[in-house]
Amino acid sequence: MRSALLLAATLAAGLMAGLFTGFAYAVMPGLAGAGDAMFVEAMNQINVAIVNPLFLLVFLGGPVLGLVALVLERRWTVAVGFALSVVMLLVTMAANVPLNDALAAGKVTRSGFEDPWNTWNVVRAVASTGSLVAFSWALRTR
Repeated sequence: MRSALLLAATLAAGLMAGLFTGFAYAVMPGLAGAGDAMFVEAMNQINVAIVNPLFLLVFLGGPVLGLVALVLERRWTVAVGFALSVVMLLVTMAANVPLNDALAAGKVTRSGFEDPWNTWNVVRAVASTGSLVAFSWALRTR
């Protein structure tokens, strides 16, 4: 059971790392060449579409799985994986989501959105990738 929980936390971290790094190296550079109206429309559509049960299960469930794995394993690698998954969650909730909401409400323009959003996305991509590495190392050394 402990291995299954750790594996599930690792998979969740990998899925989040893939999503956020994919935005960093493909989606946002692709949208960079779009006009302002198209950029805003695309981001608003993405931000509506991404709030779905599967995303929420992985996004919120990953840190929960990491916490349970930490309670059961009590190893530093699991603690690092869990901590970085929490960083990913907090950055998303404190930085990216408010920027998304401001863009949707017309309270920020593309010029006030794009650079800060990209910066915080890279932070959460690094955090989720670090979480994946830590959980993977914990699995390998189990």
